[in-house]
Amino acid sequence: MNPRESLPDTELPDPVPLLGCPYKSNPYPLYARMREAGPVHRVLFPSGVRAWLVTGYDAAHAALNDDRLGKNHDRGNDRWRARASIMPEPQHTQLQVHLLHQDPPRHTRMRRLLTDAFTPRRTERLAPRIQELADHLVDRLPETGPADLVGGFAADFPFLVLAEVIGLPRELADRFDRDWGKVVQPVGPTDPGRARYEARLHALQGYIADVVAHARDHAGDDLLGRLVAARDRGELSREELDSMIFQLLVAGQEPVTNQITTALIALFRHPAQLARLREDPALLPRAVEELLRHDSAFELTTWRFFDRDSDLHGTRIPAGDSVIVSLCAANRDPRRFPDPDTLDLGRGPNPHLAFGHGIHFCPGAALARTELRIALGTLVARLPGLHLAVADEDIEWIPSVLGRGTHRLPVGYDRRL
Repeated sequence: MNPRESLPDTELPDPVPLLGCPYKSNPYPLYARMREAGPVHRVLFPSGVRAWLVTGYDAAHAALNDDRLGKNHDRGNDRWRARASIMPEPQHTQLQVHLLHQDPPRHTRMRRLLTDAFTPRRTERLAPRIQELADHLVDRLPETGPADLVGGFAADFPFLVLAEVIGLPRELADRFDRDWGKVVQPVGPTDPGRARYEARLHALQGYIADVVAHARDHAGDDLLGRLVAARDRGELSREELDSMIFQLLVAGQEPVTNQITTALIALFRHPAQLARLREDPALLPRAVEELLRHDSAFELTTWRFFDRDSDLHGTRIPAGDSVIVSLCAANRDPRRFPDPDTLDLGRGPNPHLAFGHGIHFCPGAALARTELRIALGTLVARLPGLHLAVADEDIEWIPSVLGRGTHRLPVGYDRRL
């Protein structure tokens, strides 16, 4: 069953439920219906949070650049806070003041400390090392399929790259538990998994403290060293420093893991395009852009808020209600992309919004593009006959509110080159 089958064609409910396995496996028919009905809809998330979702390309682009919409959680009203502010104190105060939740001028000051580490020029200089890391992980795969490309490749690759980029030493990188990344998945106060959620938070916070201590004791010119030095000069608060490291460790690698899986699934669903990429590796840069557009790991943006009752594309939004932009819905808008549901690796131009837009455009976009180009190119070239080893309907999609990805990706291949 897909979302188009689960809702009557005559009208959309209010709010529109964004939940359940059919929705996560293929949200695009529902997004198409929402775009056709209008640019802004009230939606319901599994946690019980109600929000306003922006769906069309032009409306999404405008919202991402609308300086009336702020990101700071202090703008949220009591209705939003009752269900959305689920990270307990003191962790919410100590780990949630990163870039995704800040507005200028604080956002401008904090972002300036990151940008040099993720420039396209620096990323390209790292490309040979990134290729070495990709080859090392492929070398560890079985000589013939089956294999799980999440556990065997996609879960480790972006974190190894990130460690190189930010200056995380091997001994600390080896200690990082990928399970800690689940702290961004909502677990309400009455959820049976709440105790485990809080244990993850405490463990991750202790790990961040060790990262800071190591960077301070081994002062260097890497990103972690520069952030700690900025804290020691009084340019960052302790909470800002910890939150930025939290953002790097979680948001800096989990979306790339998920984007590798969504890209591979798209290629498996379009075997002619996979064959095209295998025969013409020079197509990779353009292919990456199309794969980002076609099914982005950043499905929805994080919260935005008006500080007063405001009009958004003809819909009145109360102050402090959350506004979220659907990047995936925008990237399939037929008014911007001809035949948008078709995967065309040669598509161009391709002004997708997979990395957002405006002042909150993903600062790691250049690095993510390089990682995706190298990861997909390496897997396709070194695993002849690469194919999905389970039925499409048996793919386990992560029940994340904002992102798309899979727990596992079982594949087969003829041999490992």
